[in-house]
Amino acid sequence: MKSVLLIDCSPLFSGFLHDKFSMEQIALDSVSNREAYTKMVTLLPDLIIIEVENGISEDIMHFLEKKSIDPNARRIPIIITGPVIDRSKIANLVEFNVVKYFSKPVKFDVFFDSIGKILKIEFSMDTTPCILDIHLNGNLIFIEVALGLNREKLMLLKYRIAELVEKYRINVPKVMLMLTNMQLSFIDGMNLEFLIDNISSQGKIPNKHIKILTSDSFTRELVKGHPEYSGIQVSDDIEFIVELISDQDSVSNIRNFLLEKVLTSDRPASETVIGFIDSRSNLEGNFGNMMRVAVIDDDVVVRKLLQNTFSSVSGETDLFETAGAFFNSLSSGKDYDIVIMDLFLPDMDGISVLKNFQRKGLQMPVIVYSRAAAKDVVMQALALGTRSYLVKPQKPSVILGKVLEILHSSF
Repeated sequence: MKSVLLIDCSPLFSGFLHDKFSMEQIALDSVSNREAYTKMVTLLPDLIIIEVENGISEDIMHFLEKKSIDPNARRIPIIITGPVIDRSKIANLVEFNVVKYFSKPVKFDVFFDSIGKILKIEFSMDTTPCILDIHLNGNLIFIEVALGLNREKLMLLKYRIAELVEKYRINVPKVMLMLTNMQLSFIDGMNLEFLIDNISSQGKIPNKHIKILTSDSFTRELVKGHPEYSGIQVSDDIEFIVELISDQDSVSNIRNFLLEKVLTSDRPASETVIGFIDSRSNLEGNFGNMMRVAVIDDDVVVRKLLQNTFSSVSGETDLFETAGAFFNSLSSGKDYDIVIMDLFLPDMDGISVLKNFQRKGLQMPVIVYSRAAAKDVVMQALALGTRSYLVKPQKPSVILGKVLEILHSSF
């Protein structure tokens, strides 16, 4: 049996890898750096995986140096995951038989492909397109799932929720799950159960604190037909779900609740995004020059401001004064990673634009950036698949942060 040693890996990362490796019958041991050398010479694993939080520490370097002079261990390959670092520093790790360095968020299909080549096995990977976004505000965990149900992401979700609950000591976590524009069927049943079970974390989050917003009849019937899901409420009425999750007696403050809680995290994006990017994504490392953004707004100042904002991170931005010009661009073969749009446009109102997205089957995420703040408008935009709703004006850093947060969680 192949064996892998994990060093200094977070509970989120190690838990996910334990689940994944057990499927492939790979033995996995997890230790801290302090115990790593003793465990390594005892086990002599086929691969070592190290997770670093703030770059290569002196302790990790000491371990690598000791390993490099041990005749029995020096040939064991190492994979390291961590923050973006200079290529020169990565090159210096080669002498210690570090064969791969993966910057976070990890491109897991490439990650497991690399492990498979080292261990001479082939990992099974769910390639279902999926957008999974999770953020925390107070004790409310907001989760959005769109496009499809990807088992790797759903598996990772369980550990992310547990990590957030433990780190922020949330005594009474509440979950609002939004299944955006998803129409599921019997063949999705096992994955849907997997999603709900991972959210409840085997009963650690009571069913009465889990609310599901969806128009999908299959989801409603599946939850209704499972006694173990008794207490989970499913509805296509966003006002009803928000009223339940917010413990409000009326819907008078629902718009504020949506803007201040559901659409906004009070934690850093780096701590709440799932961090699972497929290599098919056009994003690289620190979101370099492959990021393509479409801005639809008839205000030239807003257009120019956003263009400058994304240029500062080497993003490519196309500007459109009208919705028609944007759709013409798509017809000519253009594609975008994300769209930022106003609701007040000269040729078409924003809600009609969002409906066009649905009719055309466009899957690129949309951020509404508008002065429109009426409750019914916000909820209608959300129901039509808007990934975020920002009320003008906002600082450029806020908009950029929201874009990166969404793209981190998408593939």
